[in-house]
Amino acid sequence: MLQVSNLSTRFHTRNGIVHAVEDVSFSVEKGQTLGIVGESGSGKSVTCYSLLGLIPQPPGKIHSGSAIFDGKTDLLKASEKELRKIRGKRISMIFQDPMTSLNPFLKISTQLTEPLEIHEGIKGKAALHRAIDALAEVGIPDPEKRIQSYPHEFSGGMRQRVMIAMALITRPELLICDEPTTALDVTVQKQVLDLIKERQRELGTAVIMITHDLGVVYQVCDHVNVMYAGRLVESASAAKLFSTPMHAYTRALLKSIPATHSKGETLYTIPGLPPSLTNPPKGCAFQARNTLGDASLCVTDHHPALVEKAPGHLVQDCPGCLAKSPPALAE
Repeated sequence: MLQVSNLSTRFHTRNGIVHAVEDVSFSVEKGQTLGIVGESGSGKSVTCYSLLGLIPQPPGKIHSGSAIFDGKTDLLKASEKELRKIRGKRISMIFQDPMTSLNPFLKISTQLTEPLEIHEGIKGKAALHRAIDALAEVGIPDPEKRIQSYPHEFSGGMRQRVMIAMALITRPELLICDEPTTALDVTVQKQVLDLIKERQRELGTAVIMITHDLGVVYQVCDHVNVMYAGRLVESASAAKLFSTPMHAYTRALLKSIPATHSKGETLYTIPGLPPSLTNPPKGCAFQARNTLGDASLCVTDHHPALVEKAPGHLVQDCPGCLAKSPPALAE
């Protein structure tokens, strides 16, 4: 469905060049759910915005790479006209904050019918009926009445459902979800995830799930890419990643999950902050924060390459991050 190779996206600012995404490669198959995880600023969202031509240029620029969609179209080299035919029709995106993504001045009916008018030429009552059905499918009560409401008249969870309805109304082949459950309570979060999975089963849609919530990843993803400082540090099936994480950063993320601690036990946190992407380290970017490996062994003169350490399990080949620290030091 999608094959991304050596994607690099940078932002040219007054303070220097921000290396937001560097040499990222991955693929997504039809019906598969790919999770992209990492701390804020690791490059997750920029990676997917780059694919859809949503990076503001300037200051952003795609420096290298390809993104072959459906074996035919390179999204990174496609013209704006070509992308307009794909965005919202064959590839849809659920944005992180539905309140800022939905237009506060337009009724929900106008925003839901717009993709139908643009991509399928459906207008008037036919488009409105389709939009009402889309709201009903995502669990909005009394959709015939609520479709005439404005975004501020919906709760956060309901606005997120509207975003999902808008993204799925054209039955896309690929759905990109950028933190779709952020700021939602646990009950609504589960409803939203179940809804995405249900629609995925019905339509055979491929899904890219961008999140920092490893609980969400464990629940819905087939394969997981872990990003740090704009690069992939580990890539494996969800089962392998959770059972045998190799990179020290992945192990640190898993160790940070509160549910893995005993009651009363001090919660583990990753020390320090991610490095500046304006002046990224020449060697291992995680060396300064590496407490679960052996920071003294981390490479310092080059970026560690992503290699296959086990079948289907790729990880940055940094000796210090692959090392396991003694239990006493890991505490």
